Amino acid sequence: MTASARLKLRAEDAGDLAVISACLEDAVFAVGEMAFEPADSRFAAIVVRRCREAAGGPAGQAKAAIHFDDVCAVKLRGIDRTDPARLLKLAGIFAEPGRSATVVRLLFQDGGEVWIKTGHLACLFQDLEEPRPASQAEPEAVP
Repeated sequence: MTASARLKLRAEDAGDLAVISACLEDAVFAVGEMAFEPADSRFAAIVVRRCREAAGGPAGQAKAAIHFDDVCAVKLRGIDRTDPARLLKLAGIFAEPGRSATVVRLLFQDGGEVWIKTGHLACLFQDLEEPRPASQAEPEAVP
């Protein structure tokens, strides 16, 4: 995969977000690599994801970034912020549009959840590096 073939996707509705969720299924998030910046109205995270999009080839892994803009509030449930090295495996990302806001939920396989309230859905996901070979083991922690 070349630098121009790195994934870079934008989501502006629930259908778009479902595609990003599929790309990030089983991605590993380190608690300390997630941040809400109220002054910028942005929630961002660095993750290590499985790269399954290469047809016929073995899955690799790559460091990637995801961020949400126009964020009003972020809440955590079942996630201990005092342990920044704790790793969370993503189960899925879901959008719940409302009249005045959209709630995005990042659900983790251990039951943890990040709840993100946005004025409107604006998400960007992109690989930060070329995919590298991955063993059958879990993706590595974010360096």
